[in-house]
Amino acid sequence: MNFTLTQMGSAVAVFMIVVGIISYILGKRKTTTPIKSALLGFVFSIIPVLGIIYVVYLAMKEDLPQAS
Repeated sequence: MNFTLTQMGSAVAVFMIVVGIISYILGKRKTTTPIKSALLGFVFSIIPVLGIIYVVYLAMKEDLPQAS
């Protein structure tokens, strides 16, 4: 099965958006700067393996203490 460059580019673009959203959600719980986390996840996912590694890193990071 052959993929065209347009199909691969579209798949990577969708992957970048999904990783950016997941990074933002995790960044809200685990960092003080969720937008920065989302942007890093978006940029790292240009190479899909790096995006996955970044999401795993965020998932394994300790949660911030809850404000009372």
